[in-house]
Amino acid sequence: MTKFKNKYRAESHRRPNWDYSADAYYFLTIVTQHRVCNLGTIVNNEMILSDFGKIVEGEWFKSFEIRKELILHEFVIMPNHVHTIVEIFNENRNNIEDNNDMADGGTADDGDGGMTGRRT
Repeated sequence: MTKFKNKYRAESHRRPNWDYSADAYYFLTIVTQHRVCNLGTIVNNEMILSDFGKIVEGEWFKSFEIRKELILHEFVIMPNHVHTIVEIFNENRNNIEDNNDMADGGTADDGDGGMTGRRT
């Protein structure tokens, strides 16, 4: 870890030279402030959404109605975070000018036996 203004800070998890607006699949984790468990509780191995969790769920679905270039593949709400797989697919985008490492449409092993890559 490095210091900024004499405080330790985590390095960026972003991939260098990757255009995060590029057509691709993205695994996202969104965490509540201070990791407070206010999205719901787990009872008998089932997630029970709180009122806040229900708002998050509703607004999440609205995001994909509004933004046609986003495709929701999977998502799960946990007590203090949300996991999701989102695809960016913009039919009007000129992908030839992408400067991503996988611009040829290749795939890469994600380390868990799955594959990540872009639609060509």
